[in-house]
Amino acid sequence: MKTILIRKVMGETLRELRIAAGMTLREVSMASMVSLGYLSEIERGHKEASSEVLFAVASALGVSLSDLMVAVSGKLAVLETARLPKVAAAA
Repeated sequence: MKTILIRKVMGETLRELRIAAGMTLREVSMASMVSLGYLSEIERGHKEASSEVLFAVASALGVSLSDLMVAVSGKLAVLETARLPKVAAAA
């Protein structure tokens, strides 16, 4: 069974938000003051971002940190539900 990694889901969500905002990695990097390389690593799920970095990136994308966390939480819930063993209905 494959482990669910929050950093992967966070990176995927940040990438989706960035694309939806019509921004490049460079634009988000400049607006958030997070290095381009580090931001790329976060989006690919290779690095775990601190709360300060997440706040800066979310702000650069025009979303609140709480909205970012809600989006990530929703995706995690879906992934967890998909992994739960199917319980046979009582006859």
